[in-house]
Amino acid sequence: MTETKYGKYIITDPKPNARTEEIRPDMPTPDTYTRIMYLDDEYVKGAFYLDCNWFWKGSDKQVRVKQHSHDFDEVLAFFGTDPGNPQDLCGEIELWIEDEKHILTRSCAVFVPRGTKHCPLIIRRVDRPIFEFTTGPSTAWIKR
Repeated sequence: MTETKYGKYIITDPKPNARTEEIRPDMPTPDTYTRIMYLDDEYVKGAFYLDCNWFWKGSDKQVRVKQHSHDFDEVLAFFGTDPGNPQDLCGEIELWIEDEKHILTRSCAVFVPRGTKHCPLIIRRVDRPIFEFTTGPSTAWIKR
């Protein structure tokens, strides 16, 4: 959509080859996970980072993201897809914040202050698709 002055800001495809493998050691296979959108300053000049994904299947054994921290605040959000009960996550996610283990079973947003170690993230169970997004006021998820 770059034909207009502001069309360049309407993103319909994720950033090609978004490099997140450094702390995402076991990227799930397409039958368990689909990246919908990834945006950062490298893709659209001036943009902060945004990562949006669908989770289709879970696994107790697959760490989605290993422990890390950022020099910026971050928001992680997980939403269930039961229209009759949108607060139900429709699955179970294990998320660590520092040394605390949290089991998420309700749709939620998680604020992670800068410098706070978070993850591992394990998508344990998916009963219905789970939509996830992360974002933060940084030009990239991983500074290079």
